[in-house]
Amino acid sequence: MSAVFKPVEAEFEPMSESWLDAVGAIEQQAYVHPWTRGNFLDSMRSGYQAQVLLAGADILGYFVAMKGVDEVHLLNLTVAPGFQGQGWARVMLDALALWSRSQGAQWLWLEVRVSNGRAQQIYESHGYRRVGERKGYYPDAGGRREDAVVMSLKL
Repeated sequence: MSAVFKPVEAEFEPMSESWLDAVGAIEQQAYVHPWTRGNFLDSMRSGYQAQVLLAGADILGYFVAMKGVDEVHLLNLTVAPGFQGQGWARVMLDALALWSRSQGAQWLWLEVRVSNGRAQQIYESHGYRRVGERKGYYPDAGGRREDAVVMSLKL
């Protein structure tokens, strides 16, 4: 007997201050070194593309990206822990690519922790390629630093 799949209707909404308590709670659950409320506020005030993916009142995930001259830099993409493994990261990556193309971007760039193999696999399956490493890019436990894998996608 197969499981019955119930489709979920999801929609994007611009991130605003009213979402930051809920987004902050997800950051705390998802990361050892989460973004702060101030990181999100600074991003929104700088005009970065910040979107929340919603299913009803539930936040499925969110992303923040910074537009450059002919590129977009993904700064944060997070799927809420309770919704991971359901394809929502791919939905957000598709939306980011569409928006980036509409802005005239030729490339998408991101960094991901070397220890985050799951995210690297998602990005690679979406067409991103490893192009380098940044040594000591991320804070790590005990005051240490963790390297980042730099990835890019030609749009």
